[in-house]
Amino acid sequence: MQFTLAPTMKLSVLDQSTSSNDRPQSAAIRESIELAKHCDRLGYHRYWVSEHHNSDSIVGTAPEVLLAAIGATTERIRIGSAGVMLPHYSALKVAEQFRVLEGIAPGRVDLGVGRAPGSDRLTAMALNPYSNAHDEFPQQVIDLQAWLAGVPLQEGHPYRAIKAHPLGPTKPEVWILGSSDYGAQLAAHFGLPYAFAYFFTDGRGAEQALELYRRNYRPSVDHPHPKATICVWALAADTEAEARRLLQTRELWRVGFEKGLRTPLVSPEEAAAYPYTDAERSVVERLRNKAFVGTGEQVAEKLNEIAKRFELDELVVVTWTYDTASRHRSYELLAKEFRLG
Repeated sequence: MQFTLAPTMKLSVLDQSTSSNDRPQSAAIRESIELAKHCDRLGYHRYWVSEHHNSDSIVGTAPEVLLAAIGATTERIRIGSAGVMLPHYSALKVAEQFRVLEGIAPGRVDLGVGRAPGSDRLTAMALNPYSNAHDEFPQQVIDLQAWLAGVPLQEGHPYRAIKAHPLGPTKPEVWILGSSDYGAQLAAHFGLPYAFAYFFTDGRGAEQALELYRRNYRPSVDHPHPKATICVWALAADTEAEARRLLQTRELWRVGFEKGLRTPLVSPEEAAAYPYTDAERSVVERLRNKAFVGTGEQVAEKLNEIAKRFELDELVVVTWTYDTASRHRSYELLAKEFRLG
């Protein structure tokens, strides 16, 4: 079956540095760097890395560090965070980190920020035990934008005289990330690009969030028009049967996630041997029914359909597999179908 590509369709990547149970967690970081170089060669538009804490599943705890290595070893792909959980940190320190990244990869750095903890409540307190920055998120975004742009903070601000170095002719592009109406409304208010975590909610709330964002959008100097994307979980393989086999890894992980477990990924064979209860099988069936899984052509058709549905010209794809070769192959197949590069 043939499908029609959106005229200016771009594909980007979200990498969550997932760990597998047969190798050290540190290997996931090196694998992220290799995948970034691979996707750079394939022609993907952006490469974003996530921030999670206290998880044995997703071990990318410091996107600003990982991005430095990715920026230094890639050539053209935009690199960025999806995201930095801003309430954990000083806005000035984040601005300084991303000004340094801008020095490493000028003109191709994105700073996606979110308000969610990216962890449990206790870990969030350990990261920042001294303030209730969660409520200060909008002001943090204002301060962050000024420091990134190298312009003074608003009149009367106690930190107005402070600059975030190194200064330069380009600046990171700020994105607001979210999986609820809050992020959509904040992005619209500040005139910033917005990314909805479709994979996190299984699509729930996406239509409403994007409609709110576009309806309430206030044009800004850098972004006179709304700029939105969604991040979807997708997996392509050479055959549908192979893609379904590989999906079993995430199916078992999802069952554990529903129980509050954050364990490393297991092989498809180990997942297939797991004795699911009836309730757990219902979780697996829901995942299977909604998953963007199949051959490259099948997955590309589904991605193109959702892009048309939400009137998007860019999608961000996150893919988990137990082994790195299968994940590399998935991105290769999608790059071929979307004629990237």
